[in-house]
Amino acid sequence: MQGNDLATILAWVLLWAVVIGTATLFLLRALRRASVLVQICLVVVATVAVLVAGMVSAFNAMFISARDLEVMWYILAMASVVAVSLSLMLGAGVSRNAARLVDAARRLGRGETLETADNQQKAAPAMTSELAGLAQELEASSRRLAESREREAAIETARRELVSWISHDLRTPLASMRAMTEALEDGMASDVSAYYRKIIGQTEQMTAMVNDLLELSKIQAGSLQLRAEPLDLYDLVSDALSDVAPLAAKRGITLDGGGDRECMAVADGPSVARALRNVLLNAIIYSKPHTDVHVTVGRDDGHAVVAVQDRCGGIPAEDLPHLFETGWQKDPARGSAAGLQGSYSGAGIGLSMVAGIVKAHGGRVSVENVDGGCRFALSLPAGGGTAANNVQGGTS
Repeated sequence: MQGNDLATILAWVLLWAVVIGTATLFLLRALRRASVLVQICLVVVATVAVLVAGMVSAFNAMFISARDLEVMWYILAMASVVAVSLSLMLGAGVSRNAARLVDAARRLGRGETLETADNQQKAAPAMTSELAGLAQELEASSRRLAESREREAAIETARRELVSWISHDLRTPLASMRAMTEALEDGMASDVSAYYRKIIGQTEQMTAMVNDLLELSKIQAGSLQLRAEPLDLYDLVSDALSDVAPLAAKRGITLDGGGDRECMAVADGPSVARALRNVLLNAIIYSKPHTDVHVTVGRDDGHAVVAVQDRCGGIPAEDLPHLFETGWQKDPARGSAAGLQGSYSGAGIGLSMVAGIVKAHGGRVSVENVDGGCRFALSLPAGGGTAANNVQGGTS
């Protein structure tokens, strides 16, 4: 074959390739919303068409015999049938997998959880790496959405329980105050000053409850503004012990404090003091009368730690994870010890506030059973720029 003949054949093949390729691109653009099966078949048919056109151009340039030309046509026909058949099989598999993914996305939109059992995974047709990756992402998204729905349901349940419990806790002092005011109005009170004191105590208790609710709403909404400053936790603990000392004396509880005389932390003083007071109140309320509550201040792994150990007799292991949930109380009757009015709201949100305040400071709170009671530990950043920045920005 001469060089001119080869150049002529290549030129014709290139021409047919450009023409057929351009037509195929226009068809693919027009059929871009069609099934992937149609698009794959169109690409294969275009490839076969370029091959046939090139072979015909070569046959005409080489002037081969009619018998040889007939044989070549048979070969091209068989090759074309095989190529189109394979494209149909490939396209059908891709279409099935795409349909499965569409169904999975539709189920995901309806809120269903996508779970692929081992036998279902074996029975499913094999996917390409891209489609398999998409299927895995859909399953992962389904699991995350299911977990999010569970968390949302738990939060909603806790909110309903909290509203119910708060309503119960508000109804009791309101009913008592109404009865006492009616007795005063009718002149039926034998000890007027005692009635006044009881009404004031009930009012203070409801005020504490409302303040706790407002504080908790700020913590949960992320709007609690904290001001970072270096402070000595030992001084905060001393002040908190002085605040709760009268209540401890009423119950015969001995308060024992100790630890590092200087234990600096970067935190918001009023909020941390509130958290410490709530933990101490919880320890005093649930400790057995005529026992002791031990408070220590120290350092652990770069954090300032305040630990409060009471004599409540221990907490069941199944109840420990619920202690910091909003509104949770072990006793459904929600009764509190006598003499706590005015200092304790009884709303079951004190420990959840403690957890929120400590978390807002970038710290952590933990609880564990010890001999004769349990130990609450509040761990706060001991200092440094990161902790300060976290506190200055408020909660998140």
